[in-house]
Amino acid sequence: MGTTVTHAPAMEGLSQDSEPRHGPVKPERPAALKRRRRRENLAGYLFMSPWIAGFLLLTAGPMVASLYFAFTDYNLFDAPKWIGFDNFSEMFGDPRWRHSVQVTLWYVVVGTPLKLLAALGVALLLAQKRRGQAFYRAAFYAPSLIGASVSVAIVWKAIFSDDAIVDRTQKIFGIDVGGWTGDPDMIIYSLVALTVWQFGAPMVIFLAGLKQVPRELYEAAEVDGAGKLRRFWNITLPMISPVLFFNVLLETIHSFQIFSSAYIVGGGAGGNACGPADGSMVYTCYLYVQGFENSRMGLASAMAWMLLVAVALVTAVLFWSQKRWVHYEEGAR
Repeated sequence: MGTTVTHAPAMEGLSQDSEPRHGPVKPERPAALKRRRRRENLAGYLFMSPWIAGFLLLTAGPMVASLYFAFTDYNLFDAPKWIGFDNFSEMFGDPRWRHSVQVTLWYVVVGTPLKLLAALGVALLLAQKRRGQAFYRAAFYAPSLIGASVSVAIVWKAIFSDDAIVDRTQKIFGIDVGGWTGDPDMIIYSLVALTVWQFGAPMVIFLAGLKQVPRELYEAAEVDGAGKLRRFWNITLPMISPVLFFNVLLETIHSFQIFSSAYIVGGGAGGNACGPADGSMVYTCYLYVQGFENSRMGLASAMAWMLLVAVALVTAVLFWSQKRWVHYEEGAR
């Protein structure tokens, strides 16, 4: 007895290439597409409006105003009077301004490399697996979070003052130079020590870069007989050179902007605002004195724009020099 296999009847008019029952999807008309895109753009600008308003009112607006004030005689109380380039002429002829430029350049040239050396050295130690690694990373990073505060600057001034911890420690080794903050020649070294103490932020960045270096390179170099110093110079430094460039750029800009620590350690408001005999007279400290203590906001605005131009030139030089010593992966530049 045979069985008959019946198949479900195929649906007429339906195939893989046939259109759906509701018909082909019609493309959106250009006018409707423009309206939809306009609505999406409007929603995006609405979400961005708080940032745009803040940028225009708190950043772009004051910058344009300060550029105008740089060419005026403005004392915060009377209407500004246009004087052209007189502020710049007076600034270049001011011996205290030239002294502030020298102090700032010395601070940048000495403090920035020492800070980066400390950050790289500690990062190399923390890159190795050891017990309590998370604790050490947090402990070394903490000064970067609190180092720029006024309270730390006050404590730092007390540590380096006469007959304080640093002074007494020096006397144990037969060094009797007194407190650093009261000495015009030594106070700048206390500021350098403070910035070196805040090496946590570049340390974390160096640590992230060291983690990206392939271990196979070290193993191959070790097989070839390369020592630790040679492996560091020929493998580690070239591989982390983009991270090194980023840290150099960032810390250099930050060094030019030093103010709060120099102002507090130097003595604060008054005739000694920038340290004894202007020993801690960094550029921004003198700018503050001219703008807010002497009420010469026009001259202070001119000084601010000169600082912006100087930082821009230094940044351009760093970007130009990176072609010679920064090594990127193929196609990563």
